Amino acid sequence: MINDIKKDGEARMKKTIEALENAFSKVRTGRAHPGMLSSVMVNYYGADTPLNQVASVNVEDSRTLLVQPFDRSMVQTVDKAIREADLGLNPMTADVIRVPMPALTEETRRDMQKLARAEAENSRVSIRNVRRDMLSDVKDLAKDKEISEDEERRAGDEIQKLTDKYIATIDSKLENKEAELMEV
Repeated sequence: MINDIKKDGEARMKKTIEALENAFSKVRTGRAHPGMLSSVMVNYYGADTPLNQVASVNVEDSRTLLVQPFDRSMVQTVDKAIREADLGLNPMTADVIRVPMPALTEETRRDMQKLARAEAENSRVSIRNVRRDMLSDVKDLAKDKEISEDEERRAGDEIQKLTDKYIATIDSKLENKEAELMEV
């Protein structure tokens, strides 16, 4: 029973880390990477569709993304979607769409750092909520006399170690992201 609680909690904590990595991929650094456009939705024949389903997104060089719509008639629609996505990007359109990454100013880098810290803090809160749920489940087992007090205490210590491990992972990912953002 305790192992099931721990497995479930650890799975939820892993999902939190994945969500953090996804959020960090959207925080812009000076370099171009296809994940920056993952949130762009294109109006494809009346339905909002993710950009990666109507076009291929590649890195042309370190500061430029190359977007090639699968359907040539969609070039203007994709260009419009990128402009309206509020990412601060200004695509150049010909047969394909080139999206140059504007150079980050010191102020922009600081804002991006604040955004990264906020995402990390949200993830820490989420991890702590999972810990709270796990401890509550263990307490319920002890209250129903399904486990002893010693097992409850041992499970609580193991849950805390698991929580500390995932919080440390979040901190190291934040540290790496901040270093990446401040790189010139």
